[in-house]
Amino acid sequence: MKVVLISGLSGSGKSIALKQLEDLGYYCVDNLPIEMLPALVQHHSARKNETHLGVSVDVRSGIDIDETQAQIYRLREAGHQVDVLFVEAEESVLVRRFSETRRSHPLSGHDMTLTESLQKERQWLSPLRDLAYCIDTSKTNAQQLRYTVQQWLNTERQGLLVILESFGFKYGTPNNADFIFDMRSLPNPYYDTELRPYNGMDKPIQDYLDRQPLAQEMVDDIYGFISRWLPRMQQESRSYVTIAVGCTGGQHRSVYVVERLAQRLKHTYELLVRHRQADNLAGR
Repeated sequence: MKVVLISGLSGSGKSIALKQLEDLGYYCVDNLPIEMLPALVQHHSARKNETHLGVSVDVRSGIDIDETQAQIYRLREAGHQVDVLFVEAEESVLVRRFSETRRSHPLSGHDMTLTESLQKERQWLSPLRDLAYCIDTSKTNAQQLRYTVQQWLNTERQGLLVILESFGFKYGTPNNADFIFDMRSLPNPYYDTELRPYNGMDKPIQDYLDRQPLAQEMVDDIYGFISRWLPRMQQESRSYVTIAVGCTGGQHRSVYVVERLAQRLKHTYELLVRHRQADNLAGR
């Protein structure tokens, strides 16, 4: 049976992610005490129900992280596919969201300010984050989050999942990246007015950067680095590795490099390709 555990920071979009699972046909349970997870899986399996399970677990139920990790390992040993999704956002964004909705944080009744509650929650859940596929919703809307969740769920994976993500430095760096590479030293198609309307997935940009020796050296160097270290990370039982590639606006050079890396890696690893700025039509 496939079980998706959703956790993360309050206000980051966990309910939207869980609703997306429900819309995709998952049987979903919100705020389940982790001690009840094995019984739920056993009950669901006994009914021979083909529906996958989506379960939200977080600080509202006083989650025990050690017990959660143990439950995940036990279920996997029993033959179940257990994936963990962690939804987060920058602290300033979460503070703004709480102030706009006038909601109280689950830990706010423990003599802590909102900022202190968010920091405590992040620290509390950080070991679970290390096991999870992470989505940073600081600069995404609900539709984009739903699309990202669906894209992740549709990725067939048996080993390491490599996430390649382009972004624009002027919009901030992704906080969920394991590696960040800077493309701002490469020739910039933006300054060619005929190329400016395109992005790195379009042939005119690809043809332009294919002709640039520096761009080819950069792709070769990044590919050589990650090709050396990804097998090591896979040996350490990592489930996800996020490689972020940035340029100024996240439209041309970073997108191009991510696409070229994806071409080289697609026969070796399961890939998930994201373009944070160029994907703003959440249904590409």
